[in-house]
Amino acid sequence: MFAASDPNLLIGGFAVGGLAIVGFWRLIAWVREAPVTPDPWDAEVEQKMLAPDAMDVCHRCFTEQPPGAWFCARCGSAVGPYNNLMPYVMVFSQGEVFRNGVDGRVRPKLLTILGYLFYSLFNCVFLAPIYWFFLFKQLQRNRAEKTTRPESHGQPLP
Repeated sequence: MFAASDPNLLIGGFAVGGLAIVGFWRLIAWVREAPVTPDPWDAEVEQKMLAPDAMDVCHRCFTEQPPGAWFCARCGSAVGPYNNLMPYVMVFSQGEVFRNGVDGRVRPKLLTILGYLFYSLFNCVFLAPIYWFFLFKQLQRNRAEKTTRPESHGQPLP
């Protein structure tokens, strides 16, 4: 056990610990007090979504999916309701996430890039640098495309 020989260090440790606890408690209180935002759709849309004859659609290509489907027949995306909970099928969902990072299907935001870096590091330490190479190569391609693309000035791009 670590024992502080200086009482000032001990008091300082208690103070830092107390401040951390108070800060965490204030964070929880702040989240609880946050205003509740209304649903983005009205009661009619919600009723249609909860109808028994409503079809599930793929989140990538919006193709209707039959009941009990695990993968989209058109684009191969994981669409099952429990895909991320099933150990074998979860691997395919994770692969889809990694492919999206190097295919350019994701907006290159700082938080997204950090997520890809940490997620790849914790999933496969030895292969992470190879993945990072392709991820940064795709980010450079996106940046080059963005600089060579003509300004639209409100007009849709072709």
